[in-house]
Amino acid sequence: MKSLALAPAAWSVAAAARAQSPALSTKLKLGIDNFAVRAFGWNAAELIDYTASLRLDSLFVSDLKPFESHEDVYLTDLRKKAADQGMGICLGSWSICPTSASFKKDWGTAEEHLSLGIRMAKALGSPVFRCILGSGRDRFSEGGIRARIADTVKVLKACRTQALDAGIKIAVENHAGDMQAHELVDLIEEAGPDYVGANLDPGNAAWTLEDPVVNLETVGTYTVCTSIRDTMIWLTDEGAMAQWTAMGEGVVDWKTYFDTFRRLCPSTPVHIETISEYGKAFPYLKRDFWRVFPEARANEFAAFLALAKKGHPIERFKVPKDVDRNEFLRAHQKRDLEKSIAYCRETLGLGVR
Repeated sequence: MKSLALAPAAWSVAAAARAQSPALSTKLKLGIDNFAVRAFGWNAAELIDYTASLRLDSLFVSDLKPFESHEDVYLTDLRKKAADQGMGICLGSWSICPTSASFKKDWGTAEEHLSLGIRMAKALGSPVFRCILGSGRDRFSEGGIRARIADTVKVLKACRTQALDAGIKIAVENHAGDMQAHELVDLIEEAGPDYVGANLDPGNAAWTLEDPVVNLETVGTYTVCTSIRDTMIWLTDEGAMAQWTAMGEGVVDWKTYFDTFRRLCPSTPVHIETISEYGKAFPYLKRDFWRVFPEARANEFAAFLALAKKGHPIERFKVPKDVDRNEFLRAHQKRDLEKSIAYCRETLGLGVR
């Protein structure tokens, strides 16, 4: 596989910057979330090879589909394959909230799904098993997001002993507009921070009307895994629009973000998950918009607005006519991801290798 490799001169410049800047003295592990290149349909072994070709420190396989088996022998072989190429693996999957609109029965009950993930994570050598509550749709459900948080906490507590015995942190993500930062912290504290942490996604923070830096300041000490991308945010006639982008192409203040990251969760790997095909409108000037954000905080929304005022409209993603859709998506996803990795290394000084 062809990678976007940095020239030796670029490597030396980035290394010199890390050595000379106190703010960059803590080296953060850099890796990818496999969802960034989902159009390729690679299995776990192929994902390891691709990540190794980019000289990265970590691979986050955030769903179970790339695994050809759930058996320990197969998983420990993958663990060794990754270790031989100088990287670690983090494991994730989908919703463990049985009442969420996002919940699937592919892996049995919510408890069975979580139990499977914990066992697989241990065999893979992953320190975490990432899961989600659901999406922004759950804010409209009966009882709202607080009811879904309570249901998720019950599932987490049912698997507490297994997680502790395995030495695995269950990393719950702020996912697709489901929880704001303070709501995710409440979930973690209610379940128990001894075995539950956060998978932090600044792109998803923008989908709950949050400045990603403010979101990090709230959740950072609980963060054990990440899925990271940039976002362009701009004002509209009805409110604001947020469009995910490659790293460095949005409005997030990444220097401040990673200065804060190094202070709050320096051992947590930075996984790049570019998804620039998606955007979301926030018509917060409409009267009924705020009913699904009953606990929104004025100071946090003000920070989101400040970001929106810095941004500008960008073209929405679309696949051109008369092209092979899958081939176009593959090229687009790979280009966005590798461009983002280069930005993280050259501009932000991320990565150990």
